[in-house]
Amino acid sequence: MASSTTIVLFHSAYGLRPAVHAAAERLRAAGHEVHVPDLYEGRTADTVEDGMAIKDEIGHEELLRRAIVAAAPLSDRGLVYAGFSLGGSVAQNLALGDEKARGLLLLHGTSDLAEDAAVDELPVQLHVADPDPFEPHDWLNAWYLRMRRAGAEVEVHRYAGAGHLFTDPELPDHDAEAAEAAWRVALAFLDEVGAA
Repeated sequence: MASSTTIVLFHSAYGLRPAVHAAAERLRAAGHEVHVPDLYEGRTADTVEDGMAIKDEIGHEELLRRAIVAAAPLSDRGLVYAGFSLGGSVAQNLALGDEKARGLLLLHGTSDLAEDAAVDELPVQLHVADPDPFEPHDWLNAWYLRMRRAGAEVEVHRYAGAGHLFTDPELPDHDAEAAEAAWRVALAFLDEVGAA
């Protein structure tokens, strides 16, 4: 079995709901240490609109500050940053700023990156619906090229016909077949990162 990785897993705009804990348990069952920070400090949302309202109320900079505070005590271990949708955006920001990062696992979400972003062959894997209204093709193509220019080793896995948050069994977006396929690929990725 591949060696364990330490993963910081960030929730989506819906907040730290049971589906995030279930995902963390899936990763723990595969032998990984998983931390799930609550960037909303106990608040959750029933709709994406409510979740975006909470996100906007807290603000982008404060969300990143909370994420950094949560990850900082663990960062000497060489973290894998991971996240769902909004959490993927947060995870990407932290991974690109952490020279010890071992990997970046993005589920349903990406973020813009600074022109001077630079990493040393950081393994990155993205799982995204195809099409996805939040991650349109033009955006993803440009994102991929920018990540490659920054030095990341990027894999993109697209799931035709799936909803945006297709790994979340509590949401209408859920697609069981796509979710299981994504988890199989993601767990293999984490094993490779852990063995590196």
